[in-house]
Amino acid sequence: MNDQYNIALWLDHWLRDSAYFSEKGAAYTKLSILSLVLIILCTISWFLAKRLIVGAINKALLRTRVTWDDVLVEKRVFDKLAHIVPAIVINYGAPYVFGDFPEMIPTVVLITDIYIIAIVVWSVNSVLTSITKILGDTKAFRDKPLSSYSQLAKIIVYLIGGVLIFSLLLGQSPLAFLGAMGAATAIILLIFKDAILGFVASIQMSVYDMIRVGDWVSMPKYDADGDVIAINLTTVMVQNWDKTITTIPSYAFISDSFKNWRGMSESGGRRIKRSILIKISSVKFCDPDMVERFSKIELIQDFVQQRQTEIDRYNEEKKVNKSVLINGRHMTNVGVFRRYAQAYLAAHPKVNQEMTAMVRQLEPTEHGLPIEIYCFSADKAWVNYEGIQADIFDHLLAAIPAFDLQVFEDPSGADFSAFLSTAKKG
Repeated sequence: MNDQYNIALWLDHWLRDSAYFSEKGAAYTKLSILSLVLIILCTISWFLAKRLIVGAINKALLRTRVTWDDVLVEKRVFDKLAHIVPAIVINYGAPYVFGDFPEMIPTVVLITDIYIIAIVVWSVNSVLTSITKILGDTKAFRDKPLSSYSQLAKIIVYLIGGVLIFSLLLGQSPLAFLGAMGAATAIILLIFKDAILGFVASIQMSVYDMIRVGDWVSMPKYDADGDVIAINLTTVMVQNWDKTITTIPSYAFISDSFKNWRGMSESGGRRIKRSILIKISSVKFCDPDMVERFSKIELIQDFVQQRQTEIDRYNEEKKVNKSVLINGRHMTNVGVFRRYAQAYLAAHPKVNQEMTAMVRQLEPTEHGLPIEIYCFSADKAWVNYEGIQADIFDHLLAAIPAFDLQVFEDPSGADFSAFLSTAKKG
């Protein structure tokens, strides 16, 4: 710095001794020349820091066997730190450049200090982003809400940077500044309400493992039904099946109800639960002709023969009058159909046989008698699941007439037309 001082002193004497400059003009000319020299020195120092020091660090990191340090290079962490060097040069050079204007030195130093704080905050945030990416690529943290913690840490870094900057501007100690902010706590809490609620929600979701990135969630209140693609500090982003994206407040997953389909995804199958409505008037006892026909159906052949033997034995022991079907015991066509549907599910290769599989009869309604198919497909992929479900019901709907049953459906205009036509002919 002595050399710089000697140069500044020599330049000052040379300008003041010149006949072309007044004392004030010489001072401004000196300021302009030294400012230009300082700018050149800042540019050179930044170039050297970035090309030599930062370049050497980046090359060394890229040559290592580990991959996590490559993220620091990708996020240009050290490139950002290189911007501090010119600020340091300005800080040291300000007393010599502004020697004739001492009132400007504190302002210049203040601006450079604020600039250095801003660069440090910028660099620390890049480090936090790098850490989030590094941890997010690991199996242990891949489905954790790292973005929430990263965003909270960034907010804290911004607050610390803001406190330091305001303390410099006000000429107060950071602790004194924080004490003064105590009175504004209510306003701060109001401003950061969503961030605080989101952070608390993120902790709860993480501790209780309520939701992960990649989970399929359904939240009707927000018209959300799809995969979680991001969990941030204040929001959770869900990509719906129609490829739209719904943004939901994080704390809504704590305060409101939602459905997480992870249990289904991790289980051995995906549930099929759907009913076929049977027209009640088509339900009847099986006569000998029906029994003979049903006994030829391979899936229930043994059942029909065994069941009919038991029924005949019972009716003979009780000396039942077989001329009327309602007397004694008889199979019903709907009962045989339920048994057939159960046997069909048991023989289906795409139905998980280790999970619940049943065919049950629900309470009759004005729309008929519901026969519910309850089972689990072995394939959980949505497209394949829908195909398996459709195949099962395609077959069962086509098989219903073979049991002298009819599927219930509300009458249409064509049905009324046919009825009127028949009535006229009658």
